[in-house]
Amino acid sequence: MIRKLFHGKSSTITSAAIIVAGFSILSRVVGFVRDRILAGQFGAGEDLDVYFAAFRIPDFLFQMIVVGALSASFIPLFSKYYRLKGHDRAWAMTNNVLNVVLVLFVAIAGIGIALADYYAPLIAYGLSPELQSQVADLSRIMLGAQVLLAISMVYGSVLQSVRRFFLYSFAPIFYNFGIIFGALFLAPKFGVIGLAYGVFIGAAMHMLIQTYGVLSLGYRYWPRIKLKAPEIKYIVKHMPPRVLGLAVNQLNFVLMTVLASTVTTGAITILQFAYNLNFFPIGVIGVSFAIASFPALCEYASGESSAQFKEAFSGTVRQILFFIVPATILFVLMRAQIVRAVVGAGEFGWTETIITADLLGFFAISFFSQAIVYVLIRAFFAYEDTMTPFWIALLSLATNIGLAFLFVQEFGIAGFGMAFSISSVLQMIALWTILRARIGSLGEWRIIKSTSILVVAGALAGITIQIMENMVVVFFSIDTFLGIVGQVLIAGGMGMLMYALATYLMRSEEMISLLAGMKKRFFKRAKPAEPIATAQQ
Repeated sequence: MIRKLFHGKSSTITSAAIIVAGFSILSRVVGFVRDRILAGQFGAGEDLDVYFAAFRIPDFLFQMIVVGALSASFIPLFSKYYRLKGHDRAWAMTNNVLNVVLVLFVAIAGIGIALADYYAPLIAYGLSPELQSQVADLSRIMLGAQVLLAISMVYGSVLQSVRRFFLYSFAPIFYNFGIIFGALFLAPKFGVIGLAYGVFIGAAMHMLIQTYGVLSLGYRYWPRIKLKAPEIKYIVKHMPPRVLGLAVNQLNFVLMTVLASTVTTGAITILQFAYNLNFFPIGVIGVSFAIASFPALCEYASGESSAQFKEAFSGTVRQILFFIVPATILFVLMRAQIVRAVVGAGEFGWTETIITADLLGFFAISFFSQAIVYVLIRAFFAYEDTMTPFWIALLSLATNIGLAFLFVQEFGIAGFGMAFSISSVLQMIALWTILRARIGSLGEWRIIKSTSILVVAGALAGITIQIMENMVVVFFSIDTFLGIVGQVLIAGGMGMLMYALATYLMRSEEMISLLAGMKKRFFKRAKPAEPIATAQQ
């Protein structure tokens, strides 16, 4: 039973997305516990500014080298080897890629460790020299943790390729457990550097879980490096534009961090907390569906007909919107309660809560575009086009940073959210327009028809939340944690119930599909509407 649960193969995009999203929710909840512990112990002050600033360069290098090498090319390549060339050939390719990635990343991480004292003052430009020195110390430890995550990334890509999403989605939970352990037990003894030790422990657990997953598939490691192997040539060919694209995305947040360091003490922390909350629905909904749909998009893109590709793409977008619309309503209307429930503890006061909530509200406006961009990017990857997302991301970065510089001077920290949302919407429009010009209609009329129903249902949900919020405030005080949670659960819950009822009564295609999937899962009835596996498999 346990083996079937851990290693079961997802047969539809929706079922795969449910697994990824379910564990993403659990991971984010654990992440919220992590953030609440960090906020309660340190507040929006210098220590957390140091901690979050120290993350930037290690994460930047990891995203460029490891994610850049694998995300655009490894999954479709491994899928092809595993299906057509045999498992032994696929494992040989995996070991070769793993060893090449490790050698490259360890070398660059070593350079990063040696140069930490030089780049830390640039990242933490607005902090004092003493704090910049701490940023360098934490960055060195976090670079070591990224080496472990590099191994985990390769193994996680294998699990995605064979549609074993359970363990892949399980690993991030233990990564957060490591950080929580660092905050509770190491930081009191060693100071803020204890948080970096927690990151290292979390990365080790993340790696071990995914290692178990690939070993159970029959994989065995051996030291093999063949730089002239076809898989290395393929990855090297497709890596540069993807690396550049990821570099742009990471640079975007690095520059936001630098700009935040010049605003006020705690601005880096507030920006990070607001973005973490912003990424909860994006990670649970947008990223989950993008990950689940990518193998199918790759398969359909390589076929003779584009009809299946368009249907998979359109269906994925419609499912994302079905879930993202109520999330947007909830986060906009109950942003203060959400922020207070997650990070409003101890040293993190009401002033910081309101500032974070305002920033979160502006982030939330673009939930739809942030989520859809993940699917659009993978649609381009499926057609082996990594340059277009890069150029669009570059323009988005320029727009975001330029607007942020202007808005922050006028509106304070909330200006980051305004700029980010505007640039996100423009990025989505640009990617969509180019993709449509290349392959034709993407099922826009079905998306528009579906969205019109979702918007009406969302409006009814918003009205319900407002009415219930005014009623429950009498019984649940916003000054206590239980009171805040009570408001969110009752007012937010009634709003979501209204949304579900409205979409059902208006016969939303996505609601009907969701109910059919639930019936299949629990009652073994309805047939799946979105098959991932084809007759060829």
